[in-house]
Amino acid sequence: MDYIILDIEFNGRKFASDLPMEVIEIGAVRLNSSLTPTDEFSSMIKPVYFSKLNSFIKKKTVISQEEIDRADGYPKVIMDFIDWLNRSESFLLVTWGGEDLKRIIYDARMHKLDEAYWLAVPYFDLLKGFLRYKKITNDVSVEAALQDLGIMTEGSAHRALDDARMTSDIFRKIFGGLDFELSQQFKDSYTNAKERRWVKDAVRTMLARKIVPEWPLFVEHYLAGKPALTDSKKVAELQEHFAAEVARVQQSTAGKVGLK
Repeated sequence: MDYIILDIEFNGRKFASDLPMEVIEIGAVRLNSSLTPTDEFSSMIKPVYFSKLNSFIKKKTVISQEEIDRADGYPKVIMDFIDWLNRSESFLLVTWGGEDLKRIIYDARMHKLDEAYWLAVPYFDLLKGFLRYKKITNDVSVEAALQDLGIMTEGSAHRALDDARMTSDIFRKIFGGLDFELSQQFKDSYTNAKERRWVKDAVRTMLARKIVPEWPLFVEHYLAGKPALTDSKKVAELQEHFAAEVARVQQSTAGKVGLK
């Protein structure tokens, strides 16, 4: 089993836009079963919709417009990356958070490429693994985790390959404390953080008012007139979040009562 430590950079949206964000750089480090680095992958990608780097991304990554203009497009680079990945007989993708794999899949869809390969890839969210390892709840950056663990590194933060190298240092440092049973595959999310917050706040409000939290009641009083109701996939996912949040709060409350 190899471990592929992945990081990407993307050209984000400076202002609200209907256009997608696009991957502009992929970096990855291959570790063998002994956690020894054996190989690396690094490539720029020329974006289509956001062909010009915005000022924030330029400053953050120090990637120049000239570098991007000379780069191959996503279809060529992603096939090169898949070929590189397939040099491993088996591998587990390791990311810092879930955004990197999500962006790769979304770009595959944007370019009308087959996404089946990426949907089948197992991955481990090292950010969540680190939080469990440290028994903390607030998200931290790769740089903050390195500092917390006392790991000295070289390289530039916010460049894909350097970030992948830094992430691999964290991975090796806490490897023995990670639960790989929590590895997963990508799952589509149709709701956003704001919509999921509606659910959490509504459940808490209902319980505080001693109202039994039920889905029809939530729809009537908290979703009425909201755009979320026009998307059946989003509604179904919100209903799942609602049921899970009710169960979580009730279990937490029962636990507190049991301690008394």
